[in-house]
Amino acid sequence: MQKRININSAEPEALKAMMGLETYLSKVDISKSLKELIKIRASQINGCAYCIDMHTKDALKNGETNQRIFLLNAWRETGAIFTDEEKAVLSIAEEVTLIHQQGLTDETYSNALNYFSENQIAQIVIAVVTINAWNRIALSSHLQVGNSFA
Repeated sequence: MQKRININSAEPEALKAMMGLETYLSKVDISKSLKELIKIRASQINGCAYCIDMHTKDALKNGETNQRIFLLNAWRETGAIFTDEEKAVLSIAEEVTLIHQQGLTDETYSNALNYFSENQIAQIVIAVVTINAWNRIALSSHLQVGNSFA
């Protein structure tokens, strides 16, 4: 893969703005575990090895199991390995990541209301949007596993 521009070197204010979203997300009501599932699943869909590597490591440090990480891309077929709350979040993560297909459906949104407040759903959507932005930065700049944005 051809080496490309370092976004932080070229446009440090843009990276600073992205970090502002991360600071916001560190203070929201949704759990770190749910946020990591969002990050991993969206990164799987987008094919972002850099982010998959980073967030699976973070999830493991946070107490996530190998089995759940290994099965995340097939979560719909896993029975009770993921909770209904987690499944609601994963549905949002997939539909927002694949926004061009059908968007966030009424069915998924209504189901999420069984587990989350409207504010929490907004936080989940922002978490999905943020990791999708990071995926696009990493993929567009050919960021390699083990390198950093800095």
